[in-house]
Amino acid sequence: MNADSRKPLEGIRVVEVGQLLAGPWAGTLLGYFGAEIIKIEPPETGDPIRKWRAVKDDTSLWWHSLARNKKCVTLDLKADKGRQILAELINKSDVLIENFKPGVMEKWGLGPDVFKQTNPGLIYTRISGYGQTGPYAKKPGFASVCEGFGGFRYVNGFPGDPPVRPNLSIGDTLAGMHAAMGILLAYINRERQDGGGQVVDVSIFESIFNLLEAVVPEYSGAGLIREPSGSTLTGIVPSNTYRCGDDKLIVIGANTESMFKRLSEAMGVSEMAEDPRFQGNANRVEHQAEIDGKVAEWTSTLTSGEALSKLDDAGVAAGPIFSVADMFEDPQYKARELLEEITINGEPLHIPAIVPRLNDTPGNTEWSGPGVGSHNGEIFRDLLGYSADDTEALHADGVI
Repeated sequence: MNADSRKPLEGIRVVEVGQLLAGPWAGTLLGYFGAEIIKIEPPETGDPIRKWRAVKDDTSLWWHSLARNKKCVTLDLKADKGRQILAELINKSDVLIENFKPGVMEKWGLGPDVFKQTNPGLIYTRISGYGQTGPYAKKPGFASVCEGFGGFRYVNGFPGDPPVRPNLSIGDTLAGMHAAMGILLAYINRERQDGGGQVVDVSIFESIFNLLEAVVPEYSGAGLIREPSGSTLTGIVPSNTYRCGDDKLIVIGANTESMFKRLSEAMGVSEMAEDPRFQGNANRVEHQAEIDGKVAEWTSTLTSGEALSKLDDAGVAAGPIFSVADMFEDPQYKARELLEEITINGEPLHIPAIVPRLNDTPGNTEWSGPGVGSHNGEIFRDLLGYSADDTEALHADGVI
């Protein structure tokens, strides 16, 4: 990025009053590409994620990544004065992100209708478990529950066993990504169309629902219910995980006609691709167990490195199953600069770069997650015009 080039979202001010993951991840995405993110936290304690998972020097290592590029200020939103100051901030901003239980912002006198006259261009973004409407709107909606309700857990795992949860909060992350997309769509509409803001209503379960590909039309049109299928992909063969002779696992996806032929040749059994029973994906699906057995038998005779080398030479889509330690050593991760290095208390720390990658106006990390209330002075005095005496009094009263 040229020193004088602007990031694509520079000039957009976002107030983030969500906590934990879904709302803050939306703010992180926008802040990485230049938006000014003003993160509101409770005085003294801050966002709970500051203490989650691996903690070093009294701060979560995750915090340095999730709160990068954000200006952190404190407000007690249970206090009338705290809510008044939040309203002042919202009226000076383009976007609000909140992920409280539906009804909380209205109870505080901060619902979207409040700002229609004072800030008609406001993009009021709401993230919740089940959305702002419907019979489940006010139910607690954590990602773990919504991943089940949204259909993801049902198809995940092995037949006959309880569904498997990936060791990540996928629902929260997806909701944050959908929120960021909704904000950008609303912003484009505001700038190109009528100049007005609008409410962006994002739910965790619907963000999961968006992943379901053909599940809905296949049920509607053919009565099919997609079931869990272990490490395979229903209706696509071969596409599976195979164990090699060194006990390492690799993934092979060779489900097109040309790819299946190249796989057969790499395995030294080119006649497999000529077998009429295996020609065409529909036929291969009928004989999935036999095909997977042949591939598994072949990989078991080779180390993972040997198998992947042969598959790469043949032009077959295949790869290892990486841990984070593997990522740090891999040349592709290094070439793509996916591990950004920052400095925390004089020590280096790597955090993930954020995609998409823009050639002319890329995003980057300007600073890591700051301390509680680090930007109180800048925001309350410089943006809102509070004097030093005012902010001292607010601090003394526990408002900030």
